[in-house]
Order: sequence, then C-alpha cells, then structure tokens
Amino acid sequence: MSETITFADFERVDIRVGTIIEAEAFPEARKPAYKLKIDFGPEIGIKKSSAQITVHYQPEDLIGRQILAVVNFPPRQIGPVRSEVLTLGFEDEAGAIVLAAIDKPIPNGRKLM
Repeated sequence: MSETITFADFERVDIRVGTIIEAEAFPEARKPAYKLKIDFGPEIGIKKSSAQITVHYQPEDLIGRQILAVVNFPPRQIGPVRSEVLTLGFEDEAGAIVLAAIDKPIPNGRKLM
C-alpha cells in the first residue's frame, strides 16, 4: 500500500470517462502499445494516449469502449506520439494491462467522484 493521502490530494487527480474513437498499432513504441484517440466530451475534447494493452485487446475491439483516464497530467512524448492523457489499467497475474473501466454507460467527460 502507498502512503496515506488526504482527500484534497485525491481531488487534485482528475480522472474522467471517455470513449475510444480510434485505436491503432504503435510500432515505434519501445514496448508493444496502441495509439488511442479518446473522446472526453465537449469540455475536454478528443485526446491522444499511448497504452500498453496489446495482450488482452485488439484495436478493432477497443472502438466504442469507455475507459478511465487521468486528464490533468502533463503531456508526455512517446516516440512520435504526444500522449495527452494517462489511460488507466491494472496488471494481471502475468503483468499484462487490463483496462480500468465502468460497467454502465456514462456521458463522456464525467469526473470520478
């Protein structure tokens, strides 16, 4: 477990729901990854992300899927891609990433409370 934080610390992390609208292979990445375009609704818009989720997902299966992402980290340059949000997931037993997701449709851009 990590160190204890305050609720104010938690509130500073802006986690939003978005819908993947594009997903494609990212062969230039050092580790296998996909380039994603995610729609976070009118307030935030469409953002790019690089996600190492190639073990459990195929690009065509990701389109239309709602995911969770941190939208207030600074952008990070990953090869030729500027990753604008951090797509969230968990490691499985083998270390492969499983996306953090919701189980019912939520309007894009809604914040985790």
